[in-house]
Amino acid sequence: MKQVVFSGVKPTSVPHIGNYIGALKQWVEMQSQYKSYFCIVDEHSINAAYDPKELRERSMIIAAVYLACGLDPAKSTLFIQSEVPQHMELAWDLMNIAKMGELSRMTQFKDKSEKGGTQSASLGLFGYPVLMAADILLYDTNVVPVGEDQLQHVELTRVLARRFNEKFSDIFVIPQPLIQKVGARVMSLQDASKKMSKSDDSVMGTIFLTDSDDDIRKKIMRAVTDTAPGVVFSEKKPAVANLMTIYHHMTGQSMKEIEKAFEGKGYGDFKKDLAEKVVATVSPIRSKITDLLKNHKELNAVLDHGRDQAIKAAEAKMKVVREKMGLGR
Repeated sequence: MKQVVFSGVKPTSVPHIGNYIGALKQWVEMQSQYKSYFCIVDEHSINAAYDPKELRERSMIIAAVYLACGLDPAKSTLFIQSEVPQHMELAWDLMNIAKMGELSRMTQFKDKSEKGGTQSASLGLFGYPVLMAADILLYDTNVVPVGEDQLQHVELTRVLARRFNEKFSDIFVIPQPLIQKVGARVMSLQDASKKMSKSDDSVMGTIFLTDSDDDIRKKIMRAVTDTAPGVVFSEKKPAVANLMTIYHHMTGQSMKEIEKAFEGKGYGDFKKDLAEKVVATVSPIRSKITDLLKNHKELNAVLDHGRDQAIKAAEAKMKVVREKMGLGR
């Protein structure tokens, strides 16, 4: 039997090229190797201020992005998290074995609660790593492709799985995180010390999957480089290394091959070529997203099918969880 992979995206914004490189492109490659569950984790989006109407619209946008990037409903189960209530049920069960000290050490909670202080942070923000653990454990997940910023949460998932197995019964698979060697973190085009983000201070720092060809070209041509000349991959040249990482994922060329191709050439030549490579990748994705969002019929059919598949698997797992925990009759 194939091993299981699970991952998801929060519907907080249109995904950007960093999301594509760090997650979506990887998922497309994995879906033929694994039994795949890729979720739109909308329940994770409500632990901060949000607009309900916009949340629903963004969930459909993420579904369109999934399909446009190449996720195949025949190979992957694609669904919206809130439509599978077993996620919340298992999260509550796991909350009763999770410890306050463990959750208070989560760096994501510390970072996100910094502005208003921990006393005003919601319980949902504090406990969302437990919901993430439920998402993963519900499907007997073996592999979780994540960014470095989520590694701590996967480790908590492993801790909770072991604790449940020791306390009740050995029923949860202990998942393993998977991080790409190159491109796990794509940095801002305007500040190579910061991760590319939808909330970048500069609109020029992020390439969204819905950006026009002209906007992509402008953003890349205005991307910062390093003072030292030469297209060379080095920790001492973080801005150029970031652009080379993007080039690598657009073309499949190794860093040595990229260096050789641009040997003796300036940053302008490199960025012009990079811009065209990104346009060639993003343009068909953008067109497919646009087409899918004009008529939700295909999206709804995919999400309905995925929901039914996910509920079937999730309920089978929860029956065992309830039995081992002494819940129900």
